[in-house]
Amino acid sequence: MGSFPPFRLLSLLGLILLATTTDAHSYSGADYYKDSCPQATTIVTDMVNNFVKVNKNLAGGFLRLHFHDCFVRGCDASVLLNSPTNTAEKDARPNGSLRGFDEIDQIKAALEAECPGIVSCADILALAARDATVKVGGQSWSLDLGRKDGELSISSEADAKLPSPFSTYDELVQNFTALGFTQEEMVILSGGHTIGRSSCGAVQSRLYNFNGVAGLTDPSIDASLATQLKKKCPENEPGS
Repeated sequence: MGSFPPFRLLSLLGLILLATTTDAHSYSGADYYKDSCPQATTIVTDMVNNFVKVNKNLAGGFLRLHFHDCFVRGCDASVLLNSPTNTAEKDARPNGSLRGFDEIDQIKAALEAECPGIVSCADILALAARDATVKVGGQSWSLDLGRKDGELSISSEADAKLPSPFSTYDELVQNFTALGFTQEEMVILSGGHTIGRSSCGAVQSRLYNFNGVAGLTDPSIDASLATQLKKKCPENEPGS
């Protein structure tokens, strides 16, 4: 398997995310809104640039939000739906740390003011992920627009399908293979984690309790990096 520069991974990620869509979702090209809402992509780009300018971590947030949406039912914005019984995708455990919902709502509101009922939330998520990646120095990619928003969102599906940060390599391969991805594509998609942030809970066991040994730090972690991580994630603080 060849190696890819981090942002080359991100540009390829945008292309591969299209493969997660179902047959029911058809795309009509990058100029899908040319006549119905000609300012659509400009509005999204400008707003995303402003959000990321204030908080660079939102770039990773937008990218992750798009990925978590696409991985379950295809790129249909079902991750944005709310449930009165807390059983929607956003209520699933893997989605508890997703960010960018408020910003996506603001973008949607601006588009509704410009051209009511035209631009899908699914397209907004796809555009935001790409534009945020570009804003922090990544390469752009062409997007075929015209996604349709889903009406069904089930937390148990997200729990079952989304990759776990604690999975073994073989488990991840099985997880991605189920959606038709090769191992190389899995690695490319994982490259999206080169931007953004993680939670302390994802690394604390490797910093203080590696292999269940109290006080042991994973020796595979660079010593200077481990020192920095311990400053940001003290042992006795919650892994948030």
